[in-house]
Amino acid sequence: MHPIPISLQTYSVRDDMKADFVRTLADIRRIGFAGVELASHRDFDQKALKTAIEGAGLRVSGMHVSYAALNTDLNSMISDALDFGTKHIVCSWWPWTQFVSAAACQKIGEKLAAIGAGLRDFGIRFSFHNHAREFQLIDGRPVFDWILSAAAPRDLAAQPDVYWVHQGGYSPAKFLREKGDRCPLIHLKDEKEIGGGPVDFAEVFAVAEEIGAVEWYVVEQERYSGSPLEGVALSFAQLKRWGKV
Repeated sequence: MHPIPISLQTYSVRDDMKADFVRTLADIRRIGFAGVELASHRDFDQKALKTAIEGAGLRVSGMHVSYAALNTDLNSMISDALDFGTKHIVCSWWPWTQFVSAAACQKIGEKLAAIGAGLRDFGIRFSFHNHAREFQLIDGRPVFDWILSAAAPRDLAAQPDVYWVHQGGYSPAKFLREKGDRCPLIHLKDEKEIGGGPVDFAEVFAVAEEIGAVEWYVVEQERYSGSPLEGVALSFAQLKRWGKV
């Protein structure tokens, strides 16, 4: 089996990207990442960003898009995804104040599914990304479960963030056993650098690779021992030691 390619969520190095995205993208490739998952891509000149990504030898594994942009500017997001050559758009979050009942969560799932059905016409798969709040229980089931249960897998996939699944009180491996066939993208995150926190990555990798649906592992890092680029380099080095590269 070929290793699953690894990309970096650009939110991890957002200040570096704002300072000099051409240099930062080259650094990401130098570290060893095969691609990037774009966040806040509209902060940059689209043509220049695409040129820099291609010039660095990176692919775009997906785009994180806000729920507001999906509601008000969906056609532009589709155009951007096609231009960047990615087949994945991810809803980055949903307002937690709306997780008030099972029916409300299912309504969110139905709204997301309607977006995903439209994206399928363009060959784009749509996923929803979790934080810890999606694992609070409502009527004995996690919010994320209510959301996904309201949508057909072809219209709404899941992008589990393994750290936030853990912080939500749920087992990432258990989630993957339950939903893994609808998880083309997995966010790899830990307390700081990968391997230095509470996430059991051996179990995550074993389950994910047994299911065989994952197209990209996506590193996202929000806390660092040094600079952000040093931190993501340490995370990548750990993945390499584990044989994931």
